[in-house]
Parts: sequence; structure tokens; C-alpha cells
Amino acid sequence: MPKMKSHSGMGKRARVTGGGKVIKEQANRRHKLEVKSSRRKRRLAGTVDVSKADTKRVKKLLGR
Repeated sequence: MPKMKSHSGMGKRARVTGGGKVIKEQANRRHKLEVKSSRRKRRLAGTVDVSKADTKRVKKLLGR
């Protein structure tokens, strides 16, 4: 049986670390930044872990 292709869109949104955790960039940091406070924008910087409920599905889409 052929291996399933990974989801190219998910590959652009999340990645798996060496320890097997799935991380992604936080949402709401792309546009309308003049409306958001500096404090809110700083909080949204960096990466976060994908929620435990979504991890299995995201890993499957990434072909892991």
C-alpha cells in the first residue's frame, strides 16, 4: 500500500520538534496590527505548542 502524502498546507503551519512535540506560530499576528496594543502583539510573538486535542490530527497531516 502506498504511503499517504503529507498535507502541504499543514507543513507551512506546524512542525514537529526533535522530542516529538508539535509547535506552531500564534494566530492574530498578520494584519490590522495598528488596532492591537503593543502588549497584545508582544504576547502573540513566538511559537506555542499545538493543543493536546489537535496533536494527533496534525501529526497525521504532517505524515508522522
